Amino acid sequence: MDATSVHPVDERLPGGKLAALGLQHVLVMYAGAVAVPLIVGRALKLSPEQVAMLISADLFCCGLVTLIQSLGATQWFGIKLPVMMGVTFASVAPMVAMANANPGTAGAQLIFGSIIGAGAVAVLIAPIVSRMLRFFPPVVTGTIIAVIGISLMRIGINWIFGNPVGPTAPSVVSPEHAKWLADAAAAATSPGSPLPPLPRGLTLAATVPNPKYADPSGLGIAALVLASILLITRFAKGFVANISVLLGIVIGAVVAGAMGLMNFDKVAKADWFGLVLPLQFGTPIFDPVLILTMSLIMVVVMIESTGMFLALGEMTGKTVSQADLSRGLRTDGLGTLIGGFFNTFPYTSFSQNVGLVALTGVRSRYVCVAGGLILIVLGLLPKMAALVESVPTVVLGGAGVVMFGMVAATGIRILAGVNFRTNRFNGLIVAISIGIGMIPLVAPNFKQWMPHNIHPLIESGILLASISAVLLNLFFNGAREDDSAAVAAAKLADAH
Repeated sequence: MDATSVHPVDERLPGGKLAALGLQHVLVMYAGAVAVPLIVGRALKLSPEQVAMLISADLFCCGLVTLIQSLGATQWFGIKLPVMMGVTFASVAPMVAMANANPGTAGAQLIFGSIIGAGAVAVLIAPIVSRMLRFFPPVVTGTIIAVIGISLMRIGINWIFGNPVGPTAPSVVSPEHAKWLADAAAAATSPGSPLPPLPRGLTLAATVPNPKYADPSGLGIAALVLASILLITRFAKGFVANISVLLGIVIGAVVAGAMGLMNFDKVAKADWFGLVLPLQFGTPIFDPVLILTMSLIMVVVMIESTGMFLALGEMTGKTVSQADLSRGLRTDGLGTLIGGFFNTFPYTSFSQNVGLVALTGVRSRYVCVAGGLILIVLGLLPKMAALVESVPTVVLGGAGVVMFGMVAATGIRILAGVNFRTNRFNGLIVAISIGIGMIPLVAPNFKQWMPHNIHPLIESGILLASISAVLLNLFFNGAREDDSAAVAAAKLADAH
């Protein structure tokens, strides 16, 4: 075939240029890609080595699923457009809820079981979801994305000041009280003791102020990271401005290291090369309610992907057919299934990278293939994962305010294109759905008298807001076919 007749999407660029452009895509998505394993790993209270393993698995699977999506695999998978795949923030809230309820290995087995199940469901329903765009107009997707950002902001703020539980909690148990209870428990177990055995689950309340909470040096580092990101974004141009979050984290990590707040022992002990192996936490546990919860999240993710694919088709000048959409969405499901199997999380197309395609004007899908190969190599370098894991949470907190805030801002930007002037119902849809989405954040114990089986389904504000927005939109506006609105909304989205 003559070179002039090759579509720009299928153009094969020189090796050096491919590597440079692929690395650019990797750097743009890197901070967002490693954030999710850090959040979930720490919520599960895993060891630093296990969190580093999650990061390696995440990068490896990001690369693998990117290759499937950009290159194509059989007639069923891969949209064959310049798409970088990464872990979606939409799944974080339900996974953190699962982790808080079941920390450790048991929680990891539940999370990965729900991800594998949801991946399989997503593969099966992809053709149906590709026809569901009418149920997710911008008023719905904008509301959902705004609630995702608001829900995640709590994590970023806790990274700065300290976590609600653990060594940086606002209060800790008095050592005197803890010693008395331990002595009483020991005495109760001795033969002939007049003390009855301690009731199961008896714990002491935290009453002593924790000096580690909101530590001024940590606040200073988080502020430095935030200021660095703002300055780079304001004064840098092009690619450097696009990786401002990553550069801000690097600056914060360097300062934290100089202050002695970073420990490099784990980095020194980590291997230079290590295979990413499946099922490192044992056999996954398949809980039907958790699978349903994650499947509903996947529907929202796939609807957002649909808008991304349509926008990308418009940017690259390549028509995206219904069959193409099905292949792309099926790959979201396959990537999620692979992710659960390899100890990582649900996958979707990264919108930052869609924005980069528009910014650079380079439409070749082989650039993303090169980016996928780079991600696979990074996933096979345990030292790199250990280095990321060793970055203090205060550094990540400064960047988290930006990353998670940008997710909320993306939702607001999409809502800015919604007709509120002549359609008074749209305001109600947004107002009520955001209010319902805030319930788990403001009143986390609201579900205490409800059946325990449905707790995983209702403790995610994102899920509640999604269901509310879809149902209210159907009630007030019905379901109208309007792909152009979805494409316009996708073009406004540049964060997950």
